[in-house]
Amino acid sequence: MDVDVDDVDVHVVDVDVVLPCLNEAEALPWVLARIPAGWRALVVDNGSTDGSAEIARALGARVVHEPRRGFGAACHTGLTAATADVVCFCDCDASLDPALLVPFVQEVRAGAADLVLGRRRARGRGAWPAHARAGNLALARLLRRRTGLRLRDLGPLRAARREPLLALGLTDRRSGYPLEMVVRAADAGWRITEHDVPYLPRTGASKVTGTWRGTWQAVRDMSRVLNEAPAREGIER
Repeated sequence: MDVDVDDVDVHVVDVDVVLPCLNEAEALPWVLARIPAGWRALVVDNGSTDGSAEIARALGARVVHEPRRGFGAACHTGLTAATADVVCFCDCDASLDPALLVPFVQEVRAGAADLVLGRRRARGRGAWPAHARAGNLALARLLRRRTGLRLRDLGPLRAARREPLLALGLTDRRSGYPLEMVVRAADAGWRITEHDVPYLPRTGASKVTGTWRGTWQAVRDMSRVLNEAPAREGIER
C-alpha cells in the first residue's frame, strides 16, 4: 500500500547520491555540504587532475574511479557502485543543489513515482546558455514523439530505486545516458514525474553544454538514443 509522500522521513531512508566528477575541486565543498543528513555521497572521479578525488575523500565522500571519459560512464559506474535502495544523480559543479532531492526521494519511497526528474529553471546570468536550452527543448520534443512523455527538461537531477534502474540495462556511456534512462523507463511503463528546480551558474568551465560544440555532441548522442528500438517490455520497477 502506498504511503503519503509527506510521511516519508528521508533521513532514515537508504540513499546514495551519485556525483560524476571531472575537475570540480572548486565546487565540491559546496556540493558535499548540501548532501542531506544520513545520505551517502558517491563521487565518481572521471580522470580529474585538480585533486578532486582527494578533496572529496577528505570531505567524507566515497570515491570511485572511472577512467573511461564520458558522462554516462561516470554515472553508470556510480550506479553499479551504489548499495542504497534509492539512488539519486546530481551534477558536481554547484549548478544544482543536492538538498533539492529530498522531495524526489519522498515521492519515490511513497510509491507515487518510479523516476523523478528536476526541470531546470535558470537563476542568474549565464546559468543556462541559449544554445544549451535550445538543444534541450528540441530533444524534449523528440522525446514526446517517441514516448508520449510531456517532459520539459532532461536534466541530471533525478531519483529512482537502484535495482529497477540496473534492470533497465542502460548502455550509453556518453551524453545520451540521461535520455536513455528516461526512454527505457518510459518503455517499461514507469511513472515519471518532473518538478521545477533552480539552476545556478556553474562553478568552473562546463565540460559539455558550455560551448556550441559540446551542446552539439550532447544532442547527437541523445538523438542516437531516440532512434534506437524500444527496450524490452516488462522490466520490474
